[in-house]
Amino acid sequence: MNKKYKLGVVGRPIEHSLSPFIHSRFSRNENINIEYLPYKVDESDFEIFIKEFFSDKDSKGLNVTLPYKKNAANLNGNISSEAKYINAVNTLVKSNGELSLYSTDGKGFINDIDSKGLDLKNKKVLMIGAGAAIESVLYRVAKSSTKSITLFNRTEEKANRLIRKFSNMGKIDLFHEEQNSVFDVVINGSSAGLTGEFEPIEEVFTNSNTYFYDLNYSLTETPFCKWASENSKHVFDGIGMLVYQAAFSFEKWFDVFPETDSVISDLEGMRE
Repeated sequence: MNKKYKLGVVGRPIEHSLSPFIHSRFSRNENINIEYLPYKVDESDFEIFIKEFFSDKDSKGLNVTLPYKKNAANLNGNISSEAKYINAVNTLVKSNGELSLYSTDGKGFINDIDSKGLDLKNKKVLMIGAGAAIESVLYRVAKSSTKSITLFNRTEEKANRLIRKFSNMGKIDLFHEEQNSVFDVVINGSSAGLTGEFEPIEEVFTNSNTYFYDLNYSLTETPFCKWASENSKHVFDGIGMLVYQAAFSFEKWFDVFPETDSVISDLEGMRE
């Protein structure tokens, strides 16, 4: 019997996480024996949980999901430059008694849009929201030689904070109503894209060639995707990004990048 590695995902809530399903498929396809469980943890217990989890000699790594990605960035360990810049961590790796901290969200996003035939080079990109979801991919989007990046958020100060933070990485501006150019790509990172009725920005110009991408994911159609489908055939949610970011986590743990196409296909088949 191969050694069983202890893995998991920690967050709150965690009941509907698809990560255990995804990693069980990865481990089966790669013939690696794992135990991957969801852990619901209160914020006051987060650091204690991390310490206790990795005290087990069979513990290999953890994924971290909302709302603890910024908490994880403050753990003692070797943090990657990307995770440090965005102050968010979704992957913990224990190796030789040391903890390494990474963010694979942005890389997962880029891999997914590449698989869908979308190249951000010279594209005009609109990003909706200014929270952790947007910041996790903005780092990679800003490095993709876009023509421009425009941020829209109901609270402008939050968007301006990101603009100041990422201003050295390219042209990033705040959305304004007089902006009448057509966007090539619209990325939604607002929680309203999942939790309620999405309120479209009426002043935004798009066309049938515009790509719409919701960083949220669901086995049912998200409100953002439902709205976007009225405007374009190029509409995607974050299922693919979820699988790719998980694959990059798996690679950090086992030095092998798992096969992803069949896992994405499995999830697509579960849609209602």
